[in-house]
Amino acid sequence: MSEFLEACMVVSFGISWPMNIIKSVRTRSAKGKSLPFLLFIFAGYICGIASKLISGNITYVFVFYVLNLLMVGTDIILYFRNRRLDAQRAAAGE
Repeated sequence: MSEFLEACMVVSFGISWPMNIIKSVRTRSAKGKSLPFLLFIFAGYICGIASKLISGNITYVFVFYVLNLLMVGTDIILYFRNRRLDAQRAAAGE
């Protein structure tokens, strides 16, 4: 039962990342994003993955940790791209 609840938690967190990525792609702006927040979430997923690997308790939940890590990583990359685009717009006087 605890594994199921853990999966529910990770899936619940994971539902928000595709929406966040879509917003980042559409707005092409880093405004309203927090790099420290994204990095803490990224580090948290790394810790969750490391915990599973160290304990040897690799179940289907592990897949959700990896998927979430990849989505947060994508959002971090988009943050830097969008920050560059924001700087370009500011330099052009938009």
